[in-house]
Amino acid sequence: MENYDAYQSGYVIGAFLGMLAIPALIVWLISVIGMWKVYEKAGKPGWASIIPIYNIIVMLEIIGKPMWWLLMLLIPCVNIVFAVWMINLLSKSFGQSEGFTIGLIFLPMIFYPILGFGSYRYLGPAGLGMAGFRPYDPGIDYRDPFNPPPPSQV
Repeated sequence: MENYDAYQSGYVIGAFLGMLAIPALIVWLISVIGMWKVYEKAGKPGWASIIPIYNIIVMLEIIGKPMWWLLMLLIPCVNIVFAVWMINLLSKSFGQSEGFTIGLIFLPMIFYPILGFGSYRYLGPAGLGMAGFRPYDPGIDYRDPFNPPPPSQV
């Protein structure tokens, strides 16, 4: 019977985990740098993107949502829906579509730097009209549903 050294297997496992940790650290660093630039484009401090809970608070300010959404992120299963919704509103705040949201979710190391370093402008919380689209304004386009105008004024 051969005598296997227990320490030798620990070195192999450590080397394997080290080989996985370095690429993961590089991907994380690229994502953080992209997120830093996104926060700066939105007029917020870039360092806020690396502080754990404060980054969500600042993100809620960027997308224009209330602070109680932070509590929704603490509820299991509900947090997934709200996290995806927040990312979608972030892409809308920069004038992008749902396709860009999918990219931000599945390939953040590519899409956050594109959003941060690209030519995309921050349009305000959740787009505020998506670069030229005027949302419905009841003060301008108001029609009384109970007293329609006579047919000659339509």
